[in-house]
Amino acid sequence: MDKSIIIFLAIPVFFLMIAFELVYGIVKKKNTYRINDAFTSITIGLISRFPVILNLGFQGAIFIYFANKFNINLMPNNEIITWLVAFVLYDFFYYWMHRLHHEIRVLWATHVVHHHGEDFNLATALRQTSTGFIWKWIFFLPMIIIGIPGEVFVSVAGINLIYQFWVHTRHIGHLGWMEKVFVTPMNHGVHHAKNKEYIDANYGGVFIIWDRFFGTYIAEKNSIKPIYGTVSELKSWNPIWANMQVFYQMLKDTLETKKTSDKFKIWYSKTNWKPDDLATKASKTDVSGQPDKYNPIMTSSIQYFALFQLFMLMAASVAIILTLNQQTRVDTLLFAVITITCSTFTGMLLQNGWFNCKSYLVSSVLLFSLMTLLPVINLELLVSQLFVLYVGLSIFFISLILLKKDNLRTQVLHE
Repeated sequence: MDKSIIIFLAIPVFFLMIAFELVYGIVKKKNTYRINDAFTSITIGLISRFPVILNLGFQGAIFIYFANKFNINLMPNNEIITWLVAFVLYDFFYYWMHRLHHEIRVLWATHVVHHHGEDFNLATALRQTSTGFIWKWIFFLPMIIIGIPGEVFVSVAGINLIYQFWVHTRHIGHLGWMEKVFVTPMNHGVHHAKNKEYIDANYGGVFIIWDRFFGTYIAEKNSIKPIYGTVSELKSWNPIWANMQVFYQMLKDTLETKKTSDKFKIWYSKTNWKPDDLATKASKTDVSGQPDKYNPIMTSSIQYFALFQLFMLMAASVAIILTLNQQTRVDTLLFAVITITCSTFTGMLLQNGWFNCKSYLVSSVLLFSLMTLLPVINLELLVSQLFVLYVGLSIFFISLILLKKDNLRTQVLHE
């Protein structure tokens, strides 16, 4: 579903639209971006492409099996009606997939990453799961069984996902009659809100009519401003932790609870359910007011450094996609590991905790040494050279930041 070439071709356009929204917000004095939140959203999105590129899922093989064994051939090939039916059916099944991912904990564990962002902007749209391939395909098997051709299925899936990009913005208000039929920025903003008045609503991808029909539609109220994020806050810029947070909590609860049946129920229960012996440990989060966003202090130097990191990671990711035919599977896997590593280093640095500039410098020197001194990556590839340049410049800039801090400290002591 995520393999459509349409999605890959749209990625540079997404980056341009994000830049346009940022500039527009600054000019209008309604900026909806923070560098830390945007960095995390975009890098999580970049990382989410690797399971697709590496064919880590098995949905293709299963779809082919069902197409050969259970296809009842209801849909004619190369007909407009097939494309129209496929487009509507995909969104219908997407509604139920999306809804159940909010209602069943093990499914929520893969989807939650999309909702962690406490800002609502086009970068938020890129916060996509890296683990959804595990069972997302199950919900769309009926389309294969009735005879939707594979190329049609992949195409409408790509179009559906691309449509959802533009609805992640606060700069577009009510759109009149469109609000009754289509998913729009106003009604999708409600879906991302964690207010008790808005929670678990508006699941459609393209059409909002499914929510209206099945009773899950909620309109934004003028008196209640949406508060974005998750009730159980992430409080991290680490992309690995963002993908693993709920899985970790489920595993922890499974080990801690005493009752055997509860150990299984934790995985398929409602997302807010806890076993009786753990219920007292559950944190109560009040979202009736406007809570403070997770926003550790950053110096201006670190902010510029994060911008550099973001630019280089985006450039490297585009280069990976454009030169896939020159890479072996091992090459691509190594590029994925380097991308995840660099994203995680920077995310942890932005948290202003134990992983500081010195930690970043040491880790980057080790990574640079692995890439250049050991035969880890093929240095003849453009992407390899780009990563070497990227990590080398990161070492240089983080060293300057450290020297600047030392100079400031020396200056203060001298005074």
